Amino acid sequence: MKIKAGLCALLAMFSFNSWSSERSEQAWEQVEQGALLIDVRTPGEFSQGHLDGATNYPLNTVDKAFAKIDKDTPIVVYCRSGARSGKAMSYLKQVGFKEVYNGGGLVEMQSTKPTSQ
Repeated sequence: MKIKAGLCALLAMFSFNSWSSERSEQAWEQVEQGALLIDVRTPGEFSQGHLDGATNYPLNTVDKAFAKIDKDTPIVVYCRSGARSGKAMSYLKQVGFKEVYNGGGLVEMQSTKPTSQ
């Protein structure tokens, strides 16, 4: 039974990692095509390291930070794990942004960064 549980956990991790890679790869494709790259972590987290070209709009400022951005602008959001960026993406889509992509977490984005970036 322990082996079966371990195998199921391993398969679940592989599936999650595969899905994670897909979302960050799609995010990089959008960035390469000109999408804004937005880090929704706190300023402290951002100052400890972020993706080149990223702008820091912490999650709690998203409603104000995006007020002057055209709703047709493609946007990629990321955070530490993908949870806050998921919330940011949901909010932005609710208020009418048409092209918003959740790149996931910083490490995830770094691990799939194309060599041309």
